[in-house]
Amino acid sequence: MSTEQKVAIVTGATQGIGADLVKGFRDRNYRIIANSRSIKPSSDPEVLNVAGDIAAPETAERIVRQGLDRFGHIDTLVNNAGIFIAKPFVDYSENDYASIVAINLGGFFRLTKRVASEMLKRGSGHVVQITTSLVDHPNSSVPSALAAMTKGGLNAATRSLAIEYASRGIRVNAVSPGIIKTPMHPVETHAFLSKLHPVGRMGEASDVVDAVLYLENAAFVTGEILHVDGGQSAGH
Repeated sequence: MSTEQKVAIVTGATQGIGADLVKGFRDRNYRIIANSRSIKPSSDPEVLNVAGDIAAPETAERIVRQGLDRFGHIDTLVNNAGIFIAKPFVDYSENDYASIVAINLGGFFRLTKRVASEMLKRGSGHVVQITTSLVDHPNSSVPSALAAMTKGGLNAATRSLAIEYASRGIRVNAVSPGIIKTPMHPVETHAFLSKLHPVGRMGEASDVVDAVLYLENAAFVTGEILHVDGGQSAGH
């Protein structure tokens, strides 16, 4: 059994789910390559913080290059960075569309392509996307067609890549959360948002971290879209 210390990339790592993912992986002795637009250098020698907009092509190149220079290899990629804009469909602007596509899809494409190339050289790796339960369970109270379009695309790409790489040692999965209690949602909205889940509460960032870490250790699981949504995907 290899004792080599594992290395994980986490995007959108400054706050919310991303920050908790960094902590969760560090608690398991992973080295971390963390990215967000505003991230500052880390005092932890086992954490490399790489600032940059994930929508920019050069950011993906910098994350992988600096990560390999520091740690030598990449075992896991968590595509957590994303934006969510809830609006009636006809109210979306061209800027809304461009931003969501650039971050949710463009960031995923560029970084995953570079990381997968490195994983193929080693014959092992794990890629996880953070999507949304709204892909499978639309709600008229939360109009979000662009989120469904982009995150639904990630679900589809997850299954496709899982099959493409199944015989080459790389697993690809996704976690599909309900509404998670993060700074994105003001406290005054929590009571309403809690009622959208059959279990009667919002999710915690730790719920998503637990799901990602389960998938990380589930060697026989690939192509899975794991719903962490308080029962939303099951119905009402």
